[in-house]
Amino acid sequence: MTRQHAHLPPDRKNRLHALGPGILMASAAVGGSHLIASTQAGALYGWQLALIIVLTNLLKYPFFRFSAHYTLDSGKSLIEGYAEKSRAYLWVFLVMCFLSSTISTGAVALLTAAIVKMSVPGLTLSVGTLSVAVVGACVLILLMGQYKALDTLSKFIVVSLSITTVAAAAIAAAKGMQMKPDFIEPSPWNMAALGFIIALMGWMPAPIEISAINSLWVTAKQKTDPVSYRDGMFDFNVGFITSAVLAVVFLALGAFVQYGNGEAVQMKGGQYVGQLINMYTATIGTWARPLVGFIAFACMFGTTITVIDGYARALAESVRLVRGRERFRTLELFGWIAWISTTGLALILWFDSALGELLNFAMISAFLAAPVFAWLNYWLVRHDDKHKLTPAMNALSLAGLAYLIGFAVLFVLNYAGILA
Repeated sequence: MTRQHAHLPPDRKNRLHALGPGILMASAAVGGSHLIASTQAGALYGWQLALIIVLTNLLKYPFFRFSAHYTLDSGKSLIEGYAEKSRAYLWVFLVMCFLSSTISTGAVALLTAAIVKMSVPGLTLSVGTLSVAVVGACVLILLMGQYKALDTLSKFIVVSLSITTVAAAAIAAAKGMQMKPDFIEPSPWNMAALGFIIALMGWMPAPIEISAINSLWVTAKQKTDPVSYRDGMFDFNVGFITSAVLAVVFLALGAFVQYGNGEAVQMKGGQYVGQLINMYTATIGTWARPLVGFIAFACMFGTTITVIDGYARALAESVRLVRGRERFRTLELFGWIAWISTTGLALILWFDSALGELLNFAMISAFLAAPVFAWLNYWLVRHDDKHKLTPAMNALSLAGLAYLIGFAVLFVLNYAGILA
C-alpha cells in the first residue's frame, strides 16, 4: 500500500469505495449460524440466548479484526504472518484449515441442498443428490472464472435477505409473542443445553479461520485497488457489525413467531428449513414463499462457493509458504478446489445427508478449533510494535481467549462425562 493512499481523507466517497472484503466476509458469515442456529435459539429459548450471541460476536471481534488490521498495515496476509513468526504456526494453521475446509464445505453444501428440497414442491431428488449438484455447480463456476460476477450478485442477495428478514421480524414483533397460556419456558442454563450453545457459538458470526481467508481478500484488493487503513477498517466493521446485527434479528424472528406457540422445533434433518420458510410466509404472506426460498438458496449458494474458493486459496497459499515458493499456480488452486469439494461430498455421504447432525458437528468442531486460530491471530500482532494493540483491544482479546478456552474445556469435560 502506498503512503499516498495511507493518508486519504476519510470522506464518504472513500469509505464507500473501500467496501468489498468486509461485505464478502459478511456474505460468507450469513449461513448456518444465522439461518438455522440463531433462529432455532429464538424458537427454543426466546430471548434468553441473546446475550450469548452478543457476547460471542463481541469477544470474537478482535480475532477477525486482526485480519484487516494486519494486512492493511503490512500488505501481507495473516498466513504470511504466521510463516514469518514461526513455521510451527504455519503448520498448525495448515492442518487445522485442512480439516475445517472439508467440514465447513460439507455442512454449507448440505444446507443449500436442503433449502432447494424444501422450496420446490414435488421435487423427487434426494438431498444427497442435490448436494452433488450444488457442489458441482460451484466448482464449474470457479473453474470458468465467473466467481467475480457471482460475488457481485451475492452482495445483492445478502441485502435482499437482510431486508426480508428485518421486515419479517418487525411484522412479527408488531403481532407480539405467540406463547400459549400454559407454556412453560425452558431454561438453557444447564448442561443438557450446553451442546446446542456450543454449536450456536461455533459459527457465530463465522469460523475464526475465515479471518485468514478475509486477509487474502484484503491483500488482493490492496494490490489492485488500494485504500487507506482507516477506510479499510471501515469496510471490515460494516461487514462484521452487519452479520452480528442480523444474528440477533434471526433470533428475534424465531422468538416472536415460534417460541411457545405449541409447534415442536425440528432439530434434525432438513425439516427446520421448512419451518424457517414457513416463518416468513406466516408473517409476510404466502405470496412470499417462493421469493424467500430463492433468496435463502441464493444466500447459501453464495456461501458455499465462497467457502470452497476461500479455503482453497488459504490451503494453496499455506502450501506455497511451506515450500518457500514465490506464488502458487492456478492449477494448484484448482486441485485444492477439487479436493475440498470431493471430501465435502464424502462427508455428506458419511453422515447420510443428515443435516442436523452434520451442522452440529461442523459448528462444534469450529468452536473447539476457535481458541487455536484466535491465539495465532493474537500472537501475530501482540509483539509487533508496528501493529501494537490499544490497551482496550488487548483486554478484549484476552477476555475473548478466556471465553473461548473456558467454554471449550467445559464442553470437553461434559462430553467426557466428568461433569455429568
